[in-house]
Amino acid sequence: MDKKLKIVDIAARTGLSASTVSRVLAGKANTSERARAKVLACARELGVMEGMAAGRMLLNSLLVFAPQRAFDERSDIFYYRVVQSISKALAPHEVRLRYCALEENDADANLFLARINEPETQAAILLGIDDPHIHDLAADVGKPCVLINCRDARMRLPSVAPDHRLIGQFAARYLFDMGHRSVVNVLCLRRYTMDLRLAGIREAWQASNLRFQAQRDVITTPSFSARETCDAVTAWLDARGDRPLPTAFLVGGDFMAAGTIDALQQRGLRVPQDISVMSIDGFNLAAIQDVPLTAVHVPRDELGSEAVQMLQQRLLRPEAPAGTLLLHGALAVRESVRRIRPGGGRTAVGREGLYDE
Repeated sequence: MDKKLKIVDIAARTGLSASTVSRVLAGKANTSERARAKVLACARELGVMEGMAAGRMLLNSLLVFAPQRAFDERSDIFYYRVVQSISKALAPHEVRLRYCALEENDADANLFLARINEPETQAAILLGIDDPHIHDLAADVGKPCVLINCRDARMRLPSVAPDHRLIGQFAARYLFDMGHRSVVNVLCLRRYTMDLRLAGIREAWQASNLRFQAQRDVITTPSFSARETCDAVTAWLDARGDRPLPTAFLVGGDFMAAGTIDALQQRGLRVPQDISVMSIDGFNLAAIQDVPLTAVHVPRDELGSEAVQMLQQRLLRPEAPAGTLLLHGALAVRESVRRIRPGGGRTAVGREGLYDE
């Protein structure tokens, strides 16, 4: 009864029909933008928004800005899956999803303004766009906008991202908890997000009373590819000569883990019998060369769904403060990491637990 009274009240205040008000509040697409704006403004004034179901979308059209590679699974499988998760989150609703390729840095500001100012663009998601000028423009346009895996330095736009720093720290701590003390990190530092992971790894070293030396403990690669990682690790192994090898490699992605394992096997080293390998990713390659891969899963599908929910909250509460939602990773324990006993012996990790059976 209260719901019907609210619809009648909004209809009377806006001069629109009760059916039009009902369609707007139900998130239906067959209403004009003018009618939609009037109904939502009146609904906020009457406090209707606060009681609306979170699953009811209040927009009809969403535009996703992302680097071109995000729309090609072979170029960037992580971002591609995030884009697919946005689409999946919107599937139950009458929301038209459109896309626009934009550079990470030095993006085409005129293209961005042209697309976001289109009448059918009611809200936007920026995926992996680091250009601060684009962030300023997005905030000034005034349409609901959420960032994924990037940050607005001026703190005007809400964002959702993996907690890269904590994920890096957690992964390194797991290896230390398994008894490893000589660990080499294989990372691609092309973006600040990877720098955050490295900062977390450094913190894990410090917490374990270990001295971190970048020249000794980090191998950097130009990309996340298996081939370039194999080349980098092979060169590192060649330069090491007869010096003792580390007991574990912590690698910044599944394909990088594949390259690392290839380089080790080319030298006759077995994983995990001789050297353990752990990945920070864990979605794309559950096993490498028949070795089940221990990994910290970086949230991926959750990024899209949480961004959609965050957009909904911006529509319900446009004056609410903006913030950043940092998502945790999840540990997948498989067989590529062995536990090292204090006396130097090694014990394989079973699938059912972290410790000896």
